[in-house]
Amino acid sequence: MQFSMMKTNDRTSAAESTISVVVGKKTLFLFNLNEPDNPVDMEFQQHYGNIVCYSWYGDGYIMIGFSRGNFVVISTHIREIGQEIFQAHDHKDNLTSIAVSQTLNKAATCGDNCIKIHDLAELRDIYSIVSLDDEHKGLGTLSWTDDGQLLALSTQRGSLHVFLTKLPILGDACSTRIAYLTSLLEVTVANPVEGELPITVSVAVEPNFVAVGLYHLAVGMNNRAWFYVLGENAVKKLKDVEYLGTVASVCLYSDYASALFEGKVQLHLTGVIQYFYIEDWQFVNDYRHPVSVKKIFPDPNGTRLVFIDEKSDGYVYCPVNDATYEIPDFSPTIKGVLWENWPMDKGVFIAYDDDKVYTYVFHKDTIQGSKVILAGGTKVPFSHKPLLLYNGELTCQTQSGKINNIYLSTHRFLDTLKDVGPHELRQVLTQTLMLKRFSDAWELCKILNDQTAWNELARACLHHMEVEFAIRVYRTIGNVGMVMSLEQIKGIEDYNLLAGHLAMFSNDFNLAQDLYLASSCPVAALEMRRDLQHWDSALQLAKRLAPDQIPFISKEYAVQLEFTGDYVNALAHYEKGITGDNKEHDEVCLAGVAQMSIRMGDIRRGVNQALKHPSRVLKRDCGAILENMKQFSEAAQLYEKGLYYDKAASVYIRCKNWAKVGELLPHVSSPKIHLQYAKAKEADGRYKEAVVAYENAKQWNSVIRIYLDHLNNPEKAVSIVRETQSLEGAKMVARFFLQLGDYGSAIQFLVISKCNNEAFTLAQQHNKMEIYADIIGSEDTTNEDYQSIALYFEGEKRHFQAGKFFLLCGQYSRALKHFLKCPSSEDNAAIEMAIETVRKLCNEIFKNANFLKNTRFQVKMQILVPFVTF
Repeated sequence: MQFSMMKTNDRTSAAESTISVVVGKKTLFLFNLNEPDNPVDMEFQQHYGNIVCYSWYGDGYIMIGFSRGNFVVISTHIREIGQEIFQAHDHKDNLTSIAVSQTLNKAATCGDNCIKIHDLAELRDIYSIVSLDDEHKGLGTLSWTDDGQLLALSTQRGSLHVFLTKLPILGDACSTRIAYLTSLLEVTVANPVEGELPITVSVAVEPNFVAVGLYHLAVGMNNRAWFYVLGENAVKKLKDVEYLGTVASVCLYSDYASALFEGKVQLHLTGVIQYFYIEDWQFVNDYRHPVSVKKIFPDPNGTRLVFIDEKSDGYVYCPVNDATYEIPDFSPTIKGVLWENWPMDKGVFIAYDDDKVYTYVFHKDTIQGSKVILAGGTKVPFSHKPLLLYNGELTCQTQSGKINNIYLSTHRFLDTLKDVGPHELRQVLTQTLMLKRFSDAWELCKILNDQTAWNELARACLHHMEVEFAIRVYRTIGNVGMVMSLEQIKGIEDYNLLAGHLAMFSNDFNLAQDLYLASSCPVAALEMRRDLQHWDSALQLAKRLAPDQIPFISKEYAVQLEFTGDYVNALAHYEKGITGDNKEHDEVCLAGVAQMSIRMGDIRRGVNQALKHPSRVLKRDCGAILENMKQFSEAAQLYEKGLYYDKAASVYIRCKNWAKVGELLPHVSSPKIHLQYAKAKEADGRYKEAVVAYENAKQWNSVIRIYLDHLNNPEKAVSIVRETQSLEGAKMVARFFLQLGDYGSAIQFLVISKCNNEAFTLAQQHNKMEIYADIIGSEDTTNEDYQSIALYFEGEKRHFQAGKFFLLCGQYSRALKHFLKCPSSEDNAAIEMAIETVRKLCNEIFKNANFLKNTRFQVKMQILVPFVTF
């Protein structure tokens, strides 16, 4: 139930006189207290679903949200009731809540794991969308704060999300530098006049005042302020100050800060650490700390010191470069610091309190710069005060006036390791690497004899820029590539350049780039990105370092984009790669432009570029792309220009351009293309062209068929059959002569085509057995074929021919019988054949005893023997 003011013709009443209630989740009931007899029931379309919530706003408007994702705006003016002024399907599946902020003139709806914000002045436009992908159980209720600065959302899994919708206007200026609030916990410092890059500063609390000076930034709330130093590329927190009253404003100068509170102004200055050189009796260095310094602990050589400020924070200070490094996890109960006195452990120190000793290591030279790390902690016996630290052994004073020695837990490697297991040995190895005890780590790796341990030692050497030791380790594990790479860089004196190389070898490429850019050879960053094929980064670096390399990088980038299918960007980079004075390089880029233009649909440009390009291979490749795109005419044109005649003719055939195919045929070597062309010409009735194409395609059967059926040139067909010994062609020639009644020729070609049975039948039918016999006698004929001829002549009583073919099929007795029956006109030839038969029978005479018993045969043998010469 809600109370509001219904829109009527009478605008004089300003009281909330209308009660609105949702009835049955389907109807909105309006009851005007001034007109109790005229209540209003408003029903909505069924497909909207149930009414989830509604909100009055403006001059009598109501926004209503429905369960199926719709929201509707209606007016309560009596002449507009029942009309939907606006409707939108804001969410696909469901809508759980709506909220209206008349301060911001915005409306918000939620559902489907997102919030959508509309401007009430133009509801069709979505002002913003906020996604909440982690809320799988669904969203709950929306609500704005009265000032519209915050929007809250509850969810079904019990979460509450609060979103910032507007910021307080808070800022300050000093000279041309400005500072302004960009988030509740973020201040941005910029100098737009001098073109300095903006710097963002994350602050601890939501400030109610901001001040900026030449070198500092201050933010604060109530009676507390936080001060920051503004560097060129970074911001460092200096200190925080509590004042005696609520601060109204702060002004910053180069050295001082002034704060106004309760009608008073307070000035304050930072703390100072000074180095005094006794021999010259003068100060050689001073350091100004933001707050007071309580204690200092210099190392044995005086080149470093640890100091503790009034906030109980610890820092390492190096006077050589005037740099400070915050000590991590520094306990506020720390009472003192001892530096390691063993000469080989420079940079190790301990901080102690009543119960524990914390071992720290100052890593001066690493690829990530100088820093302090916490190596571990050691429990200290009761009432032991540390006095001296030497090689991991801590000497303490006890209440009894004696001293006691304690070994730090971080130096376990100094004890015997004979009975220590592999797992503990790896932990000890990690400790030695943190302490930079590489020689001890080497001995541990020898005990472990594990590739992983050696690799860990090698990586630590790279991290700490111990190049010589790293070479020794990589040589031991057989990594020849790393050994050669480290040998090439070990003589580099530029710290940043050497660190950049080592960071690259450690696969920390972003760090390597930063180090290269800070070195004397910044172009090494560009070379690294090119080698890694990080083309976007390479192009950005080339703009700053080597603009003349941009075309070459663009070309290489374009090749990679083309390979991945990003043809739009590949085309753009190929175009950027054209130099105008490097012929070989430009030809590659122009070839890429041609191919990418075709792939992007700009076929005319791509084809023209390919035609002008001197490369045959480009024309072939572009032709293949066009062929796949079914642009056959352009593809064939490129193939032809590239002298790829077979491909060109094949594509011209696909687009039925037979005229072009005919022009290219003298250059075409593919039988398949000649065959296609021949079939097409035959179909058109152009048989002379067809027969030539069939001949080029080596389709001899088709050649013979054309000569016989269409060109009436049997002589050519016969010549081809004799030359090629084509069986099918011989059959066609045989059928041709058979139709002409030339049975002799038909028999001849039937025999050539191995159709002996058909030839025999034809010879028998047309009394051409002599021809058949003559032809078959010169061929590779079987005994069965000879026997058939012999039987035919035997039936015709032609004894000489019968004997001849019985002799050929190996039936010597029957052959001799017929030779002896020959008439006198054939005696000479018959006797010679009989003698030949007897020669071949000689071996069988002595083997076949039954045959010799034949008296008649013996008599005949007596007659013939005198004529036989053995």
